[in-house]
Amino acid sequence: MKIFKYLIIIFLSATLVNCGSNAGAKKHGFSIKTNAEKGNISNNETLKLALENTKSHPIDSISYTLDGKQIETTIDLSNYKLGKHIIEAKVYFSGENESVNTAITILNHELPKVFGYNIINEYPHDITSYTQGLEFHNGKLYESVGQYKESKLRLVDYKTGSVLKNINLEDQYFAEGITIFNNKIYQLTWKENIGFVYDVDTFKKVSSFKYGKSKEGWGLCHDGKTIYKSDGSEKIWLLNPENLTESGHIEVYTNKGKIVGINEMEWINGDIYANRYQKDGVAIINPKNGAVIGVIDFSPLKKKVTQHQGLDVLNGIAYNPETKTLFITGKRWDKLFEVDIVEK
Repeated sequence: MKIFKYLIIIFLSATLVNCGSNAGAKKHGFSIKTNAEKGNISNNETLKLALENTKSHPIDSISYTLDGKQIETTIDLSNYKLGKHIIEAKVYFSGENESVNTAITILNHELPKVFGYNIINEYPHDITSYTQGLEFHNGKLYESVGQYKESKLRLVDYKTGSVLKNINLEDQYFAEGITIFNNKIYQLTWKENIGFVYDVDTFKKVSSFKYGKSKEGWGLCHDGKTIYKSDGSEKIWLLNPENLTESGHIEVYTNKGKIVGINEMEWINGDIYANRYQKDGVAIINPKNGAVIGVIDFSPLKKKVTQHQGLDVLNGIAYNPETKTLFITGKRWDKLFEVDIVEK
């Protein structure tokens, strides 16, 4: 069982991060010392800070900030978001002052749990659909299909695979993830730096929005208050649903390092389920701090669909609250799988 868990977690391929170098003007020999090992520290630890003063200057006062907010020299990290953070010390001495900084990376303190699945049903799926986004709304399944000159938005009868409603995007757009919020469909494009908003009933485009610091559009989900957007990196951006501006972000990390390639997402019972591009698996993410709290390996599903030249990776997660089951498909898969998640 331990070996199995190790292999499952490997598919997430966490990127190790070492961030501990001091930066800033150090002409007076000041630097920040921490108890972070090679810059990494777990969120169940207490961060301890000290100032190294190699030239033994008489110090009048020191103030520390973490990401611009005042902190003490001992910090409980349990309520901090995971990822990279900047610590700055402003040192006052002999009528002068100098600022130095260092970076730390907060990791999760636990291994992700490993989950399996049981297949409940298999349904037909359009083998030509390069699925980018999948979502249930009022018992109906909506799908965003990608690729340039092939991108579209659809309403699908998931039991038969029939397309009930369809609109095509203009050729210059590569459609990505979708979410449905307040009777509006939000759809991303990949590199075009624009998202579209449609009326859920008519598919009429009602507005559009530009991206902020996130450079690309990958996946979307929401919790009823905030829209979450992935951009292919380890970051998940928080969007204000009123104006679609980015109000902040979380960074997705395990106990080993960051997880990049966060793609299609689904909000399920307080957590974000996200597939990682090219990995045929799903990470379960704590939206408060970015911790990967679980992983599901769906790679066996790809062998159950028709094997053909255009077959591509898993991409498409939809939770049906009526059945309390998860629906999984992939790019140019001819099947849609309804599954029940179980802990190993």
